[in-house]
Amino acid sequence: MWSPPPEHPLRRLFAGLTEQTFQTTLGLADPPLTDYLSGMLSRFIHIDAIFRLRDAAGRRLEEVAEMMIEGEAMPPQGRTRREVHRHIGDFTLFWTGVYPEALRRLRSVMTKDHFIDYCEQGKRAYYIASTFEKDPYREEAPVLRRLSDEFELCAYGLSQVRREWERRRLGPALPPSAD
Repeated sequence: MWSPPPEHPLRRLFAGLTEQTFQTTLGLADPPLTDYLSGMLSRFIHIDAIFRLRDAAGRRLEEVAEMMIEGEAMPPQGRTRREVHRHIGDFTLFWTGVYPEALRRLRSVMTKDHFIDYCEQGKRAYYIASTFEKDPYREEAPVLRRLSDEFELCAYGLSQVRREWERRRLGPALPPSAD
């Protein structure tokens, strides 16, 4: 999976937007949190990163319900279980915060995700991933716990990041948001 280095222009763009938005809109100055979120946005520009989880047969997992089943089938210890739950958290936060209009399709009546609460499952997944606290996960565990505890706030913050990048893309004709 491609993850742009911190000096990559796209990563720097997302880092600046995320830091500015979280500080000015939410009054939240938390560099490890904003770094994590800008890294997630940078990774998720590729559809292959959004849908990177596969089942045992190699089929791409596109529903949170399928991802949860796969994650629960893994041994309780180990990197793979942590990574599956971290990805579920990222996946649900991304769609809930950045593209909430896609949730209607993702959670349509014809999918297993129709019965899934993305916020609840995202919080749960980040919590499980945060319990892996030994090296090499020691630094990231508190960020994942915070994402679990403040999932809705972070989703709102990401919606404001999207609003800001759209405002900048459209140019000075669009006034800054008032909410």
